[in-house]
Amino acid sequence: MVKTFSALASHKKILSKKLVKDIKKIVKFAYAPYSGISVAAGIYCASGNTYIGINVENSSYSLTVCAERTALFRALSDGERKFLLLLVYSPQVDFIVPCGACLQVLSEFAPDLMIVTMNKNEEFKFYPIKTLITQPFKIARRKS
Repeated sequence: MVKTFSALASHKKILSKKLVKDIKKIVKFAYAPYSGISVAAGIYCASGNTYIGINVENSSYSLTVCAERTALFRALSDGERKFLLLLVYSPQVDFIVPCGACLQVLSEFAPDLMIVTMNKNEEFKFYPIKTLITQPFKIARRKS
């Protein structure tokens, strides 16, 4: 799915120099002794607030938390509920995209989210989340 120019242009405006700078600065705090892949992510909310996270690995791999979920959970903990864009960056991997677990969690809270990946040269690729996770898991909610 290709975004129209006007939609893409509005998402590019969100990618402020400050967000890019903050992401590149905080990635050094990632804890990635097992994979060697440091990741930082910033989620931009409809309120105008941005929340940044890093990946934190654990020797019990399933307890690792990705940067994308860290950023999302920080925003949720602050009461945010409307998300427009997620910027993801790794100095080791050009144009890194979120893992399946992150896409599943993100799709529940932001089914129309724009995922943006960045390389070291500050070049970007844009992916509507629906192109990265086409069939997210959903439970039919019971009506009381």
